[in-house]
Amino acid sequence: MKIVVDSYAWIELFVGSDKGRIVKDRLGKAEEVYTPDIVLAEIARKYHRENIGIPTIEARLQTISEASLVIPIDKVVAVKGAELDFELKRKAREGGLKEPSLFDALILAFSKVVGASLMTGDEHFRGMSDVIWIGD
Repeated sequence: MKIVVDSYAWIELFVGSDKGRIVKDRLGKAEEVYTPDIVLAEIARKYHRENIGIPTIEARLQTISEASLVIPIDKVVAVKGAELDFELKRKAREGGLKEPSLFDALILAFSKVVGASLMTGDEHFRGMSDVIWIGD
């Protein structure tokens, strides 16, 4: 199984929560693990906002880079992300959720382009096919 891991899943892994243990178990069984490069930026921003020191941030990003293939945005992902952005925003309005970011659409696009399941607990992806749901 191929898995794309989003920020939510990586953060749960680092926290060591029950959800994080699910992430760890699934990653150990996956044939291929991918992390979109923008996830690194999201995680760094979150930890910086929480006053976590730069050495810890760098160490966690290094762990992600060693445990998965970090993949960049390319033309195919950009186009797919633009298509999915409108779809996700419509779904969010209908479901009464806050508007998803372009990052959300790009992360979903990565999973579609590489033919992988997306591991997440982000409400914007709840109930979607090819999503490994770790949320509540």
